[in-house]
Amino acid sequence: MPFEERSIVSLREEFCRLASAEGANIRELSRRRRISPTTAYLWLGRYLADGLAGLANRSSRPRTSPRRTSEAIEARVAQIRREHPAWGGRKIRQVLLGDGGAPAASTISEILRRQGLLDARHERPSGGGQRFEHPQPNDLWQMDFKGHFALRQGRCHPLTVLDDHSRYALEVGACGDERGETVRERLQRVFERYGLPRRILADNGSPWGASGAGGHTRLTIWLLDLGVPIHHGRPYHPQTQGKDERFHRTLKAEVLDGRWFDDLTRAQVAFDAWREIYNTVRPHEGIGMATPSTRYRMSPRSMPIHVPPPDYEPGVAVRKVHDGGWFQFKGRTFNCSGAFARLTLALRPTATDGLFHVCYRSHVVGSIDLRQPETSVQDVSEHPFSLTPV
Repeated sequence: MPFEERSIVSLREEFCRLASAEGANIRELSRRRRISPTTAYLWLGRYLADGLAGLANRSSRPRTSPRRTSEAIEARVAQIRREHPAWGGRKIRQVLLGDGGAPAASTISEILRRQGLLDARHERPSGGGQRFEHPQPNDLWQMDFKGHFALRQGRCHPLTVLDDHSRYALEVGACGDERGETVRERLQRVFERYGLPRRILADNGSPWGASGAGGHTRLTIWLLDLGVPIHHGRPYHPQTQGKDERFHRTLKAEVLDGRWFDDLTRAQVAFDAWREIYNTVRPHEGIGMATPSTRYRMSPRSMPIHVPPPDYEPGVAVRKVHDGGWFQFKGRTFNCSGAFARLTLALRPTATDGLFHVCYRSHVVGSIDLRQPETSVQDVSEHPFSLTPV
């Protein structure tokens, strides 16, 4: 049988002693030990040259490795990984390309494994689903609250606003609650800094969704006053806001995991520092490994200083909404969202007799059908599946 590992050196020594004896038949000895003649002559040569020391196992590693990554690049890979612990081979490679050259992403991943910097539990395959994006910056912003987390003093509710086209993070706000007033205050500053988007996508929950005409709240009516309609994701389909959902996972991995913040102020400092990295340094796989800042441009629509009240065209039926959310039309009383209380709505006839659009400014927020007994304004859906995907 072949040499056994448990006594490999002693077996080799015995074989070589017998094979070096006068008149020994080396090929017959090889056959009996079940080793090839080539192996037999190899060990015999080493034994005659170096004695017992020549029979120990030797490393098969080549003396030179011209294709091995340089120590300088390996050190740079480790440095980037320690600065950004959630980045993998593809993102690190993009940074190295900016430095002048880089090995393959798979090589970088192997370097990280070799240095103990890559946890296999956190490795994931790249997404293969179809992606949609709007053709220009500010065509659509996605907005949502990430799940709250505990501070040493209270809780933080991160508010995120993301440009759909560029993935540019317009806001990562450390908020103390999820009230409409808090969101409005944050959006006011974002609009003053970047301008107004064409529309905003949010989920159906508070503070941007409610029962009634169009699911409107005081916050969404303020947005309509600015000419920014809000569209809602399909109920129970969080993937509609997939980019913002993915952004939340990145925020958790790169900022929140393993960290504690004393209060909202400390959390906001961390958010602001990371937002700068996310927008200007971190390569984004969804946009061809570019950074969001290379694709984003500020909106040409400025935040107005003053918003005039609604001014409807002559001849259209205009009704004021009373406290409690109701108005009268054609001798009937209709219920609508209480968010419209003390505001005026226009009722514009459609091509269908008895069917009217309920409008706030230029936005259709609902409909009423005089042919039906219902006395509630019917929601006009603004779910994104009615939008044209690009």
